[in-house]
Amino acid sequence: MLNVGVLGAGHLGKIHLRLLQQSEKYNLVGFYDADDAHGKKIEAEFGYKFFNSIDTLIEAVDVVDIVTPTLSHYECAKQAVIKGKHIFVEKPITNTVEEAEEIRALVALHNVKGQVGHVERFNPAYLAVKDEVKSPMFIESHRLAEFNPRGTDVPVVLDLMIHDIDIILSTVNSKIKHISASGVAVISDTPDIANARIEFTNGCVANLTASRISLKKMRKIRFFQKDAYISVDFLTKQCEVVKMKDAPENPGDFDMVLENAEGVKKQIYFDNPPIPENNSILDELESFADAINNNTKPAVTLHDGTEALRVANQIINCF
Repeated sequence: MLNVGVLGAGHLGKIHLRLLQQSEKYNLVGFYDADDAHGKKIEAEFGYKFFNSIDTLIEAVDVVDIVTPTLSHYECAKQAVIKGKHIFVEKPITNTVEEAEEIRALVALHNVKGQVGHVERFNPAYLAVKDEVKSPMFIESHRLAEFNPRGTDVPVVLDLMIHDIDIILSTVNSKIKHISASGVAVISDTPDIANARIEFTNGCVANLTASRISLKKMRKIRFFQKDAYISVDFLTKQCEVVKMKDAPENPGDFDMVLENAEGVKKQIYFDNPPIPENNSILDELESFADAINNNTKPAVTLHDGTEALRVANQIINCF
């Protein structure tokens, strides 16, 4: 088992602590939080060992799980990597691309591994259709959330849209040709609602919308490709796959057949795969343990996290 320590015991940090304690691949050593009183309260309530300094926690573990505010990701990661520790960093990887590039260089120098917490890669609905997404030509995503003061220290692009940016970059095998976007600050000092259009050199176009001032939650992405439409609902963990194939000569009474102007007939059919039950956060943490133990490439690399941040910043710079 890998000895692991958590930096940050906020909302998400507490979830990580609970899951790491349950995991059979990690031994939870303890955690650090900058708020001493809060840390002692968590220790008293849940029994996790509270370390009163980052250094002492890092020294005691093999893996450092960084769940602190984004602005501190760089310093926390740097301290851990220099001491030869593997790092799991919540998204976004760091506050700037330059910081992310430096962390990547340090990880290579010290021969350790790093993974970024783009948890939607482990969403069961996405996993069920991931292999069906092949050369999409149009992608549309909507990630809407009700207002919550937590996370408003960064633009909605870094808070919410970056999840979909990462999914799109991992499915479109092409370089970006052009990005256009608009964003509006309504409640916060940074944009609370944003829309972006990403055009790729292979002709694919992605249209992304994110809002943290909506009346209802929504986390959906839709892929349109030749002869197929694929929809993923990250929130309800449901998916839909609609495909087309050449129509049979003698279609059945319940077959759905379309005929175009040239007389070509296509049959529409549904091919919805089963959705596995899983805990996405536990799965991403344990996949990192597997990468360390087997010396394999992490599921979401530091490069992936850096590129998602790079595109997110390009979108923000359009505002």
